Amino acid sequence: MSLRRGARRCGRAVAATATLLAGCGFHLQGHTPLPAVVKTPYLEAPDRQSDFIQSLRHNLVTSGAHLAQQKGDASAVVSILKDNVTRRVLAVSTTNQPVEYEVTYTVAFAVNAAGKELLPAQEVSATRTYSFNESLLLAKGHEEDVLRQDMARDLADEVTRRLSSL
Repeated sequence: MSLRRGARRCGRAVAATATLLAGCGFHLQGHTPLPAVVKTPYLEAPDRQSDFIQSLRHNLVTSGAHLAQQKGDASAVVSILKDNVTRRVLAVSTTNQPVEYEVTYTVAFAVNAAGKELLPAQEVSATRTYSFNESLLLAKGHEEDVLRQDMARDLADEVTRRLSSL
């Protein structure tokens, strides 16, 4: 009998904890609840295979969206106005060889639904630096690719959070 009572108390404690977490806005990482207006978005982008677009697609699907294949079927249109990566030299050696680079990933987007502007054009960017050694050319090239993919994921997370606030 006391075992049942203990199990009920434990169940109540778990239910109370779950209620408190839900009430404070807690959600699992990577699962950002989307409002109904962006549940069936259409992604309009000049490069539909960029790292950012791939990450944004993944985030939207993970958050419960069903991506529309055509604009006419969409509840909202997410227009990617800019999606580019720039690299600049930060430092050079005494022999005038680059030893440090800065990589910046910039994305501009806007959201429209039913002829109304839900989010005006806005820009988000991420910047990373990495050291460079000419004798490790292949490894450093791979490092830049990994940084670019990481920045694309970070920017897709930011855009998803902004979409969830609509």
